[in-house]
Amino acid sequence: MKKSLVLGALTVAGLAAGAASAATLDDVKARGKLNCGVSTGLAGFSSPDANGEWEGFDVDYCRAVAAAIFGDPKAVDFTPLTTQTRFTALSSGEIDLLARNTTWTFSRDNDLKLEFVGVNYYDGQGFMIPKGLGVSSAKELDGATVCIQTGTTTELNLADFFRINNISYEPVPVETNSEAQQQFLAGACDVFTTDASGLAATRATFENPGDYVVLPEIISKEPLGPAVRHGDSEWGDIARWTLNALVTAEELGVTSANVGELAENTNNPEIARLLGGEGNLGEMIGLEADWAKNVISFVGNYGEMFERNIGESTPIGIARGLNAQWKDGGLLYSPPFR
Repeated sequence: MKKSLVLGALTVAGLAAGAASAATLDDVKARGKLNCGVSTGLAGFSSPDANGEWEGFDVDYCRAVAAAIFGDPKAVDFTPLTTQTRFTALSSGEIDLLARNTTWTFSRDNDLKLEFVGVNYYDGQGFMIPKGLGVSSAKELDGATVCIQTGTTTELNLADFFRINNISYEPVPVETNSEAQQQFLAGACDVFTTDASGLAATRATFENPGDYVVLPEIISKEPLGPAVRHGDSEWGDIARWTLNALVTAEELGVTSANVGELAENTNNPEIARLLGGEGNLGEMIGLEADWAKNVISFVGNYGEMFERNIGESTPIGIARGLNAQWKDGGLLYSPPFR
């Protein structure tokens, strides 16, 4: 590992230790808004619309946390972050929560002192090329130029893949997804590699998406999830159980359309506990009894968020796959609300 990378990791770890606090919820409430870190722009996940309003799958999760705390999904400010700035922004306290298509890894969890609160999208790294390149497998990319975002697991996976397959490549380093897109479309690189979801999102924005193909290989596991700082378990619980509430609501059939009715009348005890009609789960994490009801009322359940932002009926066109509920053959599974 290069000395600069080691120093960078130590710097972020040091910031994490200094910024750790057991009062993030108090700070957020006093401020009146959640500060949430997102990408600089990835269609379907987090990007500003024509009016400058942030939207997307990760944005909806930030709004869900705001709804849990304030009963208001708009009580959140978004900070766009590059791969190079995202961890420092969280560790220094500039943001309260990172929801930026970030892979949960051992070193990020322990060396950088981040606490991942779950997986909101199961992904894997892929490769996109122009059709005209005439390649049908990533193993045929010997000597290719590859656009790659620096400071990512994608960068490390790429090196491992080419080494294992005894082929070479020339990296074209970029800092943001938009820069990668520009370089790729301009022909500065033969290949664009990132998480498969990112490739689908990026390809959907092309003027002629049919001119580009995603190769069949998925070369890594990329469990993407929201993260908070080490040192404030109470805050981590709020972020974690907001995500779990979204997943559980879909499993139990609780939607933005029926949540009000179910909050008033249900014979399912877990739904009653989830929506605050039974027990004191909200009190246990410092929130109102109806915190999860507010979350689902405003942003829907996990499935609604998925289909609205990145599902098969959207330009992104992603099938549920691994991100289906466990009962449907996917990996989505929440601990019980009891």
